[in-house]
Amino acid sequence: MTHTARRIGRSLALVLPVVLVLSGTLAVTMVPWADNTPSQILTASAEDVSVPAKPRAAQDLLRDKLLSELQQGQEPGAVLTHLQQEVDRRPSLAAHCVGIARALGRAAVDAYGPTKAQSFARPVCDTSYATGVASMG
Repeated sequence: MTHTARRIGRSLALVLPVVLVLSGTLAVTMVPWADNTPSQILTASAEDVSVPAKPRAAQDLLRDKLLSELQQGQEPGAVLTHLQQEVDRRPSLAAHCVGIARALGRAAVDAYGPTKAQSFARPVCDTSYATGVASMG
């Protein structure tokens, strides 16, 4: 029973987005009861759609990079070393070090559990990593 439900769920997960996109595109192309003058016809494309995204802040990029390192299996101690090296290299990141270290602590708890995650604690950004671990444990 569970296997069948899972198989149906997977099939829906693959087919449903395609159906929604196609039906949405067709529905937006033309509405038959509306005024069909060129200014009233809705299309699925627009002229000014490609607005460039705002560049991400350096601290957000660093946090995401370090969290990715943790998720890819690097030990939290090595990731904390990378954080310290980046803060030393770019002192402007020091103001964000506490938040990044806490996020790493929380992610380490998810990966290793609270006891093992705590064993990687280092004095990077004071005790922020340990605070992140404690908040999850």
